[in-house]
Amino acid sequence: MIVMKFGGTSVRDCEAVGRLIGIVKGSSPQKTVVVVSALAGVTDSLIKIAGFASGGKADDASVLSAGLEERHIIMADQLLAGNELLVNETKESVKHLFSKLNEIIRVISVLEELSDMSMAKILSYGEILSSTIIHKAILNTGIKCAYADARSMIITDSHYLKGEPQTDAICKKVPELLSEKFMDNDVVITQGFIGATAEGAGTTLGRGGSDYSAALIGMAANADEIQIWTDVDGVHTTDPRKVDSTRSISVMSFSEAAELSFFGAKVLHPATIQPAVEKNIPVRVLNSMEPEKQGTLILSDDQVHENGVKAISFKENITVVNVFSTKMLNSFGFLTRLFEVFGKYGTSVDLISTSEVNVSLTVDPESKLDEIIAELSHFAVVSVSREKSQVSVVGKNLRETTGLAKRIFSAVSDYNITMISQGASDINVSFVVNRGDLSAVVNSLHKEFFE
Repeated sequence: MIVMKFGGTSVRDCEAVGRLIGIVKGSSPQKTVVVVSALAGVTDSLIKIAGFASGGKADDASVLSAGLEERHIIMADQLLAGNELLVNETKESVKHLFSKLNEIIRVISVLEELSDMSMAKILSYGEILSSTIIHKAILNTGIKCAYADARSMIITDSHYLKGEPQTDAICKKVPELLSEKFMDNDVVITQGFIGATAEGAGTTLGRGGSDYSAALIGMAANADEIQIWTDVDGVHTTDPRKVDSTRSISVMSFSEAAELSFFGAKVLHPATIQPAVEKNIPVRVLNSMEPEKQGTLILSDDQVHENGVKAISFKENITVVNVFSTKMLNSFGFLTRLFEVFGKYGTSVDLISTSEVNVSLTVDPESKLDEIIAELSHFAVVSVSREKSQVSVVGKNLRETTGLAKRIFSAVSDYNITMISQGASDINVSFVVNRGDLSAVVNSLHKEFFE
């Protein structure tokens, strides 16, 4: 069995869905789970609808909702043209879903209050709508396809907008549901991004969570392969939006892929790799617009033997926090106290660099910095550098790659580097530059290692 995930750009219109169906047909005779995102741009529109509703702007929310409804109705008409029964059935389902969405909008508009639970419920409509229409489109081609609600198998905790998957429950629910659905079908279609608590309250896995959904289903079902179908032909040597001459990486390790996704690569959700690692399931990243291309195959670390630099990733907008205190000198417990503050405010730290009396670290700019700085200032001198970018050179056995540091820092010698972090890592060397220099730095590094 294989799991195929199709993101928003891979289901954005009728042409894209046609390609999806062709790809699914090509997977025969394997049993296939198809995981779909909302149509491109729909999640953003649902967020706007929720914002209008919570601000008491029911009319604005309704106008935007009507536009989304028309888009889905038109897609159903076009995909199912010639099958009047299926067209009418699908359009009725779409109208019913929007009727329920509009009821939620009206209630929120009256109360002018938007809870996380309500927001998760609103966001779920994107995936429910797309999967409803695509399910009928697959059936219309003669493929035996069953519909499965992800909320009945992707069980999370009660953090409604970024639910933490409960893997024991998922590993129980997924095989049960798929076994039932596959009895008379070759394909099962379900949704990415959404889940539910054990009590049945709807949750989401956070933005980009459809990859994570596919990996969790693949892990629980012991899939032979997890395929991530996107709009690029695999993981590239860097972001093609920054460098024109990138190329697809044919094979890479789980560790390299996890590091790339964590440090800014857009192709994979940072959490995708872990469930696959647990069951040693290969992950393949492919281009739904050019399905004939090879893409990138991600394998366990012991199956990948090529050393050296594989790719360059980056986070375009980060903030550097510098913490200075003479209390660090020959003392213990200072770092524990420091990181307790970041933990208290739920702020994740990416890079860390330390000296005897100074700690520098990087965080996302939307972190609760004002509160963190105020608390740190009770026992240290704190300074903040904004408008910075983080660059990571990722590969395998980098500590054993002779001359690597010289090549990296010679390539970027014309630019100011404000922080360097490698430490014990064998798969990445990261450093911080001014945000305005990012494009030039990435291009210089790419030229050094890949051109």
